[in-house]
Amino acid sequence: MGQRIAAYFNFDELGTNYRKEFLAGLTTFISMVYILFVNPNVLGVSGMDKGAVFTATALASAFGCFVMGIVAKYPFAISASLGINAFFAYTVVLGMKVPWQTALAGVFVASILFMILTAFRLREMVVDAIPRDLKMAISAGIGLFIAFIGLHDGGLIVADKSTTVALGSLSVGTTWLTVVGLLVTIVLMSARVPGAIFIGMVVNVIVGLVTGLIHAPAAWVAPVPSISSTFGAALGHVGQINTLQLGVVVLTFLLVTFFDTTGTLVGLAEQAGLVKNNKIPRIGRALAADSTTMVVGSLLGTSPMGAFVESSAGIAVGGRSGFTAVVVGIFFLLGSFFSPLLTVITSQVTAPALIIVGTLMAQSLKNIHWEKFEIAAPAFLILVGMPLTYSISDGIALGFITYPLSMIAAKRGKEVSPIMYGLAVVFIFFLWILQEA
Repeated sequence: MGQRIAAYFNFDELGTNYRKEFLAGLTTFISMVYILFVNPNVLGVSGMDKGAVFTATALASAFGCFVMGIVAKYPFAISASLGINAFFAYTVVLGMKVPWQTALAGVFVASILFMILTAFRLREMVVDAIPRDLKMAISAGIGLFIAFIGLHDGGLIVADKSTTVALGSLSVGTTWLTVVGLLVTIVLMSARVPGAIFIGMVVNVIVGLVTGLIHAPAAWVAPVPSISSTFGAALGHVGQINTLQLGVVVLTFLLVTFFDTTGTLVGLAEQAGLVKNNKIPRIGRALAADSTTMVVGSLLGTSPMGAFVESSAGIAVGGRSGFTAVVVGIFFLLGSFFSPLLTVITSQVTAPALIIVGTLMAQSLKNIHWEKFEIAAPAFLILVGMPLTYSISDGIALGFITYPLSMIAAKRGKEVSPIMYGLAVVFIFFLWILQEA
């Protein structure tokens, strides 16, 4: 049996073995397990039950990892995407006053479209039509948005009437908990310690428990929380996706997931040395894995799923086959029994993780051609638009509307694809709808 599994995952061809793959899977899981606690905190503000979101995230992540590992045979882990979950909670539910059940229905519709586009290979066409500079700006903009949420939730940034925002009070104990967690994580990340984000969260919890800023739960292990409140809610509210505003929300779910997962898959494949002749073997299966997982996640009760950049940690220690992803999936199933930790994973504990992930995503800025103003202007509007409007979709809209105009002014209008012109029109209507809402 062991030899058959090794042969199925091409251990010999990839120069790997069970030990390397297991350690890679463990490393990847440790690096990304924070999502089990961050996602419920983010989606919890929308009114969703945190316990249900915890279980939905664990089960959907395990499913995604198994499909990615067994079908696509890649060492890429899948879980709830940071950034798009913030769009779900803060922009759609809180900002647009859309019930979370309807928002889940929007994720479900977007995921079905995602699967259709993937099946007909239209996904690559749409992604290719969007300039790489704007894709990089979207990734970095989401990073800034995530970091801004972390800074605010952690108490480091507060609202101010005279200056709009200001530095939070350093006389508040919980704010210092955020500071300690952030500094510890920065040191660990700088020292290239595997699982730095997770370790930073653990240190933060210990400091909080010792100082009394966090209260210990009655138990550390408990039965898996029920998902009865979220399971299938998306199907029951699909009929409410009947306005242009919600149509644009679905489009945003679709587009943002495009940029996030596709870029991540390409980057991880490059790191693992799996790219051959500028192409990724079995890329169709990998794309199908994340789109299928997005459907399952919406039905279970969580925001869009996608490939996780933290998979790079497992690849760095030798993970090369799909067995790495399978190991991660098994750990996600085991992790579902630790829901009581939700009571000690406060916003001050997860805030440093959001800030650090934002920092990692901001690295995309180096790939933007800032010397060309017709590119720099729309990219910059996307970048600053997301955190300053507190909306990922608004930031995308500002950049996508500006891009065709700046390119035409620079006498480069012929370089803009018809799809980009179409998206510009869509987002003009989108902003008009928001003003009317």
